Amino acid sequence: MAEAPRSPEQRKKDALYRLEHDIDLWVASSDADGPYLVPLSFLWDGSTLLLSTPASSPTGRNLVANNIVRLGLGPTRDVVLIEGTVESLTAADLAPGEGDAFAAKTGFDPRADGDAYHYYRVRPLRLQVWREANELKGRTLMREGAWIVPE
Repeated sequence: MAEAPRSPEQRKKDALYRLEHDIDLWVASSDADGPYLVPLSFLWDGSTLLLSTPASSPTGRNLVANNIVRLGLGPTRDVVLIEGTVESLTAADLAPGEGDAFAAKTGFDPRADGDAYHYYRVRPLRLQVWREANELKGRTLMREGAWIVPE
């Protein structure tokens, strides 16, 4: 039997904890050949997510071509689903210390591979959080890039 549904405020708190502490998420993108789903490490800065993958990979190409992405964070029975816009960056485009922060959190430094890897900044537009069917109602916590749940 499922637990009682969490309040929207608790779901937001849980989502922010996962964004701050989890290391990896699923990245869904697509092109004319079909969909791609890959796990990537990320850094959350409080308002955006920073990802990295080779620029020549299907995911890297799709993120640039479509400028939109869907991210899945957490297990299937405690999911944070994020839709957002994508900005492609080189290591030189990062803010001071951002590459170091990414490497420290993820245990992986894309800069070590020269220019092969690019970074992708995702600005969330919609964020949904739910565990079970009893949390489907009210699962949207962010709409058009703004939190709709108070602190």
